[in-house]
Amino acid sequence: MDRYQELARFLRIRRERITPGQVGLPYNGRRRTPGLRRGEVAMLAEVGVDWYTYLEQGRHINVSTEVLERLSNVLMLDASERKHIFSLARKELPLEQAKEASTISETLQRFLDGLGTSPACIMDTRMNIVAWNSAYCVLNGDLSVMSKRERNFVWMTFTSAQFRYLKGDQWEPHARRIAAQFHAGYARYIDDPWWSEQFEALSKASSEFREFWETHDVREAIDGPKALRCPNLGMLNFDHVSFQSLENPNLIVSIHVPHQDGTIEKMRQLMGEISL
Repeated sequence: MDRYQELARFLRIRRERITPGQVGLPYNGRRRTPGLRRGEVAMLAEVGVDWYTYLEQGRHINVSTEVLERLSNVLMLDASERKHIFSLARKELPLEQAKEASTISETLQRFLDGLGTSPACIMDTRMNIVAWNSAYCVLNGDLSVMSKRERNFVWMTFTSAQFRYLKGDQWEPHARRIAAQFHAGYARYIDDPWWSEQFEALSKASSEFREFWETHDVREAIDGPKALRCPNLGMLNFDHVSFQSLENPNLIVSIHVPHQDGTIEKMRQLMGEISL
């Protein structure tokens, strides 16, 4: 079975699950066809009946993004189903406006707290830090008393003296990567005014941000080894891993896993000093 046949089968099954009343059509007694008729779907999706019939027959038809969107709405597809038909049609899923996440679930917070000596945080698509654990705070300061802007990772990178000290010689390559990530996000959500407002604020606050922005580098986040400076205990070495949260795809979980070179013991010492 090729993707055209699979798309045809999927559309037919979903069409048969929708009743006329669900889409505002009159129901005149019993029907030979369960759910909606092909002609009704075609009418609601604003396409020709013959064209939609060919689509459900598995013919090799190029379906536009706009038509896929309309079919998704008519057939009341959820996010996973919508992603599925776009994948079958070999079309890129249109971007949705990223919703700002101000809170996370108790489960995710317990996960962060359970990481012990591994500094970890959760960021949204705007790189706002929306959750963190104690280990993260011993390195970056108490985020609970910071303003919302100060908890933005891009803002922290370019304006926090403490963060710059932690990064040491690695601050500049890190800052260039973060500026490039911000550039990629700016392009991805170019219609969202938050990004232009944040860009203006960063440009005023940091000449280095303006310099790195002008390179027009665009890149995504990378994992790998990280080294941080501690004023009293010397270098702290970590492996950095990040992953997307399944409960909210707009959230990225970022974890620094301490090396077994004394870094774990140093983190325990730092966290013990904070608790005193």
